Amino acid sequence: MQRRRAGLGRPRQRQQRQQHPPPPAVGPRAAAMVPPSGGGGSPDLGGRPACALLLLCYLNFVPSWGRQTSLTTSVASSAEQSMAHKDFIYFSVAEGNVRNVSEVSVEYLCSQPCVVSLEAVVSSEFRSSIPVYKKRWKNEKHLHTSRTHLVQVKFPSIMVYRDDYFIRHSISVSVVILRAWITHQYSGGDVGVKWDGNLLHAVAKNYTLLKTVPPFERPFKDHQVCLEWNMDYIWNLRANRIPQCPLENDVVTLLGFLYASSGENTGIVKKLPRFQNRELEATRRQRIDYPVFTVSLWLYLLHYCKASLCGILYFVDSNEMYGTPSVFLTEEGLLHIQMHLVQGDDLAVKTKFTLPLKEWFRLDISFNGDQIVVTTSIGQDLKSYHNQTIRFLEDLHYNDTAGYFIIGGSRYVAGIAGFFGPLKYYRLRTLHPAQIFNPLLETQLAEQIKLYYERCAEVQEIVSVYASMVQQGRGTQEACDLQNSYVDLRRRYGSPSVCRAFPWEQELRAQHSGLFQSLMEMGLLTVPTHQRESVLEIGGMMFEKAAKRLSSVDSLHHISSVVPLLMDASCCGYHKASYYLAVFYETGLNVPRNRLQGMLYSLVGGQGSERLSSMNLGYKHFQGIDDYPLDWELSYAYYSNIATKTPLDQHTLQGDQAYVEAIRLKDDETLKVQTKEDGDVFMWLKHEAVRGNAAAQQRLAQMLFWGQQGVAKNPEAAIEWYARGALETEDPALIYDYAIVLFKGQGVKKNRRLALELMKKAASKGLHQAVNGLGWYYHKFKKNYVQAAKYWLRAEEMGNPDASYNLGVLYLDGVFPGVPGKNQTLAGEYFHKAAQGGHIEGTLWCSLYYITGNLETFPRDPEKAVVWAKHIAEKNGYLGHVIRKGLNAYLEGSWHEALLYYVLAAETGIEVSQTNLAHICEERPDLAKRYLGVNCVWRYYNFSVFQIDAPSFAYLKMGDLYYYGHQNQSQDLELSVQMYAQAALDGDSQGFFNLALLIEEGAIIPHQILDFLEIDPTLHANNISILQELYERCWSHSSEESLSPCALAWLYLHFRLIWGAVLHSALIYFLGTFLLSVLIAWTLQYFQSVSANSFNLTPAGASPDATTPTASPAVTPAADVSAQDQPTVPNNPEPRG
Repeated sequence: MQRRRAGLGRPRQRQQRQQHPPPPAVGPRAAAMVPPSGGGGSPDLGGRPACALLLLCYLNFVPSWGRQTSLTTSVASSAEQSMAHKDFIYFSVAEGNVRNVSEVSVEYLCSQPCVVSLEAVVSSEFRSSIPVYKKRWKNEKHLHTSRTHLVQVKFPSIMVYRDDYFIRHSISVSVVILRAWITHQYSGGDVGVKWDGNLLHAVAKNYTLLKTVPPFERPFKDHQVCLEWNMDYIWNLRANRIPQCPLENDVVTLLGFLYASSGENTGIVKKLPRFQNRELEATRRQRIDYPVFTVSLWLYLLHYCKASLCGILYFVDSNEMYGTPSVFLTEEGLLHIQMHLVQGDDLAVKTKFTLPLKEWFRLDISFNGDQIVVTTSIGQDLKSYHNQTIRFLEDLHYNDTAGYFIIGGSRYVAGIAGFFGPLKYYRLRTLHPAQIFNPLLETQLAEQIKLYYERCAEVQEIVSVYASMVQQGRGTQEACDLQNSYVDLRRRYGSPSVCRAFPWEQELRAQHSGLFQSLMEMGLLTVPTHQRESVLEIGGMMFEKAAKRLSSVDSLHHISSVVPLLMDASCCGYHKASYYLAVFYETGLNVPRNRLQGMLYSLVGGQGSERLSSMNLGYKHFQGIDDYPLDWELSYAYYSNIATKTPLDQHTLQGDQAYVEAIRLKDDETLKVQTKEDGDVFMWLKHEAVRGNAAAQQRLAQMLFWGQQGVAKNPEAAIEWYARGALETEDPALIYDYAIVLFKGQGVKKNRRLALELMKKAASKGLHQAVNGLGWYYHKFKKNYVQAAKYWLRAEEMGNPDASYNLGVLYLDGVFPGVPGKNQTLAGEYFHKAAQGGHIEGTLWCSLYYITGNLETFPRDPEKAVVWAKHIAEKNGYLGHVIRKGLNAYLEGSWHEALLYYVLAAETGIEVSQTNLAHICEERPDLAKRYLGVNCVWRYYNFSVFQIDAPSFAYLKMGDLYYYGHQNQSQDLELSVQMYAQAALDGDSQGFFNLALLIEEGAIIPHQILDFLEIDPTLHANNISILQELYERCWSHSSEESLSPCALAWLYLHFRLIWGAVLHSALIYFLGTFLLSVLIAWTLQYFQSVSANSFNLTPAGASPDATTPTASPAVTPAADVSAQDQPTVPNNPEPRG
């Protein structure tokens, strides 16, 4: 069997051996199960099953803890047993618990000069039979007499006390054995003899078990040390906290949703961590050489493997070699199961039964040491299909954390063609199929997949038979027709003749009436003779017929009518139709929205390796939207499939491809320069190129070669301009481009000699791409790695990313001059540098390193791996073709077609198409409301803001939608603030302006948002200060030269502050004046009252007249007096002369 190495080559081949039931093993495994003699152990022993068996015996047969046991074993000879005094040893412990110092009383009797040994042995969950205390003493004089010796047994602090500031890691002890024995000095027992050897010559021995104390029931140790107050305070905060082990089990769901495997070299990568629970981790380590686990997965196979092996589930270790388990499918439909042995070899077996096709079944494989049980069950009721048991003689090696699992294909082996269902992995248990809980959760979707392929089998049979009938009829007619001009004209311009005598039953014809009608209308004049190719080509013809209808002015109106045609094209294997159907059903584009059908056709298209379908699946799993579960590893499987094809597609000059350009419909300046072959921009560039303008020649050649800026791809015309520019203008860039074309023979005959001359000429002019090209020449054609490395190092210093990648390849292949062997670390560093420069292959290697985590410099990061793979996949030319068709339709004013193609592009997850589609829906809300079953503006602006490097206007738009609410979406000020803050962080002045307006309306900006904007809340005590800061930043980020709204708002804010201060000071002045006036008036009135009271007294010497009338109550005396004293003033005083 092959054990494959993860390099550029293939793993080496291993020999297969069919296993038969072996006799009981007597190898290393059996030897390991024998308990050590004497019950002793060395300090470095692991937790072996033998030790566990010994401890189990102790626990079962010892009746008490810490009390004297009567189990005393004498090993003296038969002659010595007849002596009057027999050797014995007993001991008792004052307390049965393990303490720091335990007092042990040892009573013994020696018949000869002897040595008494006392030892304490400890076992924990990770190690067993560890001696922690030893003591010996001699007895040479007191023979035949019972003696008692007191021993202070001191145990380590880590097994007696709780954790504290000094004891950081106390251990949990499971068993503590205190044992003692006697050896005679003249029978091999002496103080200088090793402990294990001394125990072997024991004439009497005894043991007892001490009761251990759990770690959190132990006391704290008094270290007699004073800590600093801060350290003591920190320790007291957590002194009484008892940590809890995490809730963890050994069941891992490696796959929870359906995965469409295209049968190519991509798959799902899963890496298992070590258990956090120490007991589970200890069990896993113990079983490295005795695997006990179970794998259960659902499969739906379309056909058996076309190569020798196809990947199902296999483990790749840290050395990029196959490990245990590795399960493959063979071309005969058998299972190929491969294991890695303890001694380093590999062993593989094949099952005796074949797997079912086009039927959902569950495959259960359980490993139990040297035995494997393979079971297949069909359908939801798990009807038993096959069962086989395989036994081995060798010991298997199994470590599921020293590498990663792959589901499906990889760069070592292709995957199966079909679908994976839920996959569960029981890491520490072997289970019977009846004990496994792994149901097929997506039952409706799984049933729809089965029905789809059943219907497609009928469609393919009809198309195949019809095509063969047409070929037979055409051959007969060509043999019988007379050769004359009338017949030739009839063939050329007349309607094609079709055979209408179909051999199918009426019921089948009625069921597929649309298919028969389409076949009759197409004519099928040129059909390949090969059956598979003919069915695929007819499917393509059906799709083109549907696409033609969808390119009309009112194309959206015809969607419901072309759906049956697209279904038949999908069944014929033309999966562009599958993606169209998936988008129609997922978005409700003029059809009833049906997410189940949308998922069905997305998975079918992904299985057929349709690029847009795979990107759609990758995007949905990356974001976890539209009922697709969030799964970055599953998303990477889809994206990496398209990413690896993107550089190959770019070098293919055929197919519906165009350069992916990030053109936004809001950017009027960019839209103005879009052109066609008869456009003004193209004609002006052509005019300048004819005049010898090197820049115009290079731009014109690039537009024609890649299909950029609205120009159709025309490699032949592009090569003409490359050649003309290289020979006429002496421009180094044109010389280099033409040299590359000559090297590769793209659209022109290869000419290596001329290409090398041109490359050297461009390099002499200082073009770093040409320097890299010379290194590529010496590497590819001359195999001169020294010369290649010299040129690449020079180009790399000049900043060429291709050179960085090429140097990484030298290190990866182990051929870098002066460096022995491979160096993946340096290769990864050069690949990363190339990826940062935009190199496609370098980015792919980095994404692979991030998903596997097998390189130390690239820690496992599935999210980052998806981001890098997605970035490359979105450069695919087939996606660019759809985007270009949408842009051309928009520029021509064909709103129906523009909406259709931008929906198709937006559902792949590319951000620029999502914002452009939302913009179209804003411009034509009537069109979106009539034909789309989703809230277009909300959906695609919302999608875009979760993309990397989303435009700021998308954040502003979503902020407005959250602020005002939109259709079924309620108002959410918190999310609105977050959107505006993100736009502000991207440097958009409108974001700062909107945040300021929210504050003026009374909204409160959370502190985390202010921290996000690097605004310190402690320096801005109130909203006015924050407003000033926001308006100032808004003004500074504004691109307008004149007074911007931000500047006006800033000036208005300061005007209000000044006016408020002025009004505030005037009000204080008015209130102060008023209060002062009131105080003065009250004071005057008070003094007038006092003076009036003094004049109201009777004069001396005057007698009062009894008849004098009293003063009127309405006039006070003071008033009378003042009236009398004051002179009379005339009403109209005259002026004095």
